[in-house]
Amino acid sequence: MSLLVKPCNFCNRPVAKGSGTMLAKNDGTVLWFCSAKCKKNALDLKRDPRKFKWTKKYVKGGIRKK
Repeated sequence: MSLLVKPCNFCNRPVAKGSGTMLAKNDGTVLWFCSAKCKKNALDLKRDPRKFKWTKKYVKGGIRKK
């Protein structure tokens, strides 16, 4: 039996089954968060996870604009 592991929508860390927070939006998308810190940064503060060193989505050298 394997554990259901989903990545956090903000920091991209694994969220094991039975932990974290799941948010179902009205349009049918499901967001998974590993902690209240990630949930607050994504939803309330609307921050970009690529700008924070503690996330796995961090881009060293800055975000490139095309």
